[in-house]
Amino acid sequence: MRVCITEKPSVAADIARILGATVRRDGFYEGPEVCVTWTFGHLCTLKEPADYTPAWRHWHLSHLPMLPQRFGIKLIQQKSIERQFEVIKRLISTASEVVNCGDAGQEGELIQRWVMQLAGVKCPVFRLWISSLTDEAIREGFSHLEPQSMYDNLYHAGLSRAIGDWLLGLNATRLFSLRYGHPGSPLSVGRVQTPTLALIVNRQKEIENFVPENFWELKTVYRDVTFNATKGRYKTEQEVSEAMQSVAAEPFTVTEVTRKAGREGAPRLFDLTSLQVECNRRWGWSAEESLRLIQSLYEKKVTTYPRVDTTYLPDDLFPRVPEIMRMMTPYAAVTAPVLQSPIKKSKKIFDNARITDHHAIIPTGQSPTVLVGDERKLYHLIALRFIAVFYPDCRFDTTTVEGCAGKAAFRATGKVITDAGWRVLYGSEASQETAEGAETRQVLPEFTVGESGPHTPATVKKTTQPPKYYTEGTLLRAMETAGRTVESEELREALKENGIGRPSTRAAIIETLFRRHYLVRKRKNILATEAGIELIRLINNDLLKSAALTGIWENKLRRIERGSYRADEFITELKTMVTDIVTAVLSDPRSEKIKV
Repeated sequence: MRVCITEKPSVAADIARILGATVRRDGFYEGPEVCVTWTFGHLCTLKEPADYTPAWRHWHLSHLPMLPQRFGIKLIQQKSIERQFEVIKRLISTASEVVNCGDAGQEGELIQRWVMQLAGVKCPVFRLWISSLTDEAIREGFSHLEPQSMYDNLYHAGLSRAIGDWLLGLNATRLFSLRYGHPGSPLSVGRVQTPTLALIVNRQKEIENFVPENFWELKTVYRDVTFNATKGRYKTEQEVSEAMQSVAAEPFTVTEVTRKAGREGAPRLFDLTSLQVECNRRWGWSAEESLRLIQSLYEKKVTTYPRVDTTYLPDDLFPRVPEIMRMMTPYAAVTAPVLQSPIKKSKKIFDNARITDHHAIIPTGQSPTVLVGDERKLYHLIALRFIAVFYPDCRFDTTTVEGCAGKAAFRATGKVITDAGWRVLYGSEASQETAEGAETRQVLPEFTVGESGPHTPATVKKTTQPPKYYTEGTLLRAMETAGRTVESEELREALKENGIGRPSTRAAIIETLFRRHYLVRKRKNILATEAGIELIRLINNDLLKSAALTGIWENKLRRIERGSYRADEFITELKTMVTDIVTAVLSDPRSEKIKV
């Protein structure tokens, strides 16, 4: 008998229907020679400190660091979990083969492997790997099952992540709580949450310590067009006044006119982080709220697997694009221009080398009519982005006019869209995501080199501005790029290897920091509390709170997944680091205490 284990009851119902397991039993579906059962997400967890050594039940500095020789797992003590596990264990004991139907990612692999280990699976195990829950995808997945051993590296990476979080989280939390906390008020420290908190604290310090400075700019108006002095900023009012006086008596002369045709491609397809960022920018949704909604769209079969970190599609999906678009009947008016001629294959969209577990988030083609409210808004966002990448580039002409008055040089730039291309899909919105920071679009009259005439110079006083507080959107971007401010989509892709956390866990990390009172929301902004600020101040270990260095750990976890780095090396490094942190904190002469 074949036993299939899914991660959720709803997924089990879909798979059971496809496999003909139509009889509902207590905790599973049954059919001819097949049973489909499920977990509720995590049924198992790593053992707690006291499970290894009874003395570790009590928080005491003399017990640190806690470094188990070998880590073990146990069932989560909850009646519903215990009951479902017994169902799974009983089915596995009679199985001739098991199919791991967990979510196709690192966490999904870990969830299922732990359950099967604890249940004592002895028969061959195969892996179902699908990117959507449509009937077609499920059938296709079952026709290409692979031995579970092919995903061993994925499991080793997930296990290393869990052990790393145990080693650092439990040791550091006890260490800092006992050393700097008040009784009954523990200080939470973690491998990802602490450098994330440090990002916010450091930004807040920059803002608080920022000293604004005045500066001046020189402009002049010639033929109703505003020209800016190429010198840029003037540091003093006297300096800019003298410059204005020197040009006021001189005519303005056009010295150069250049015209250049340009093009702008559509924004990339969504990965989870870019989708959460866009939802936060548009509607102020939290990362957790966006994740909940996109997970719901996936389970309703209208979009593909959401917990992804790539904006690319695999080459083998290219032939299916027209079919998906034809199925998107509510969007027939905007897909028609794409479908009227063969779709060109672009490396900016299709690239197997840029894909690990799954491809970018796209519609499956299934009807979205079941969606209402925020789910419908989110689906529309994803659908338009998918269609836009197959539209022509937006084309524009940029005209730059150089001029001078006396010794001062000036410049004016005009940018005119000649063919809206993909931008027609967004109407008046004009896609702020790609337009931010762009030069003002203005139509310039015809200028001739050598023409000259009167002009009206003026000075403008401005003040330097501090950095902006993080929002959930900008914080997600900072986590993705290990704290580096990056506008380029290409560079962001390159930095993902060293981001902190995984796309699927970042929302939970942010919510944990709010729940533990290290962060507060002030409208859309995120601010650190006094406790959060003090905790980061007391942590002297750079590796523990540096986003860049934490990104190196994430890179190693990704290398474990690819098989180019060993899990035992990662764990040994972390044990050494934890030992060093304990030694440093115990020798710290400071006596400050933090109350959360």
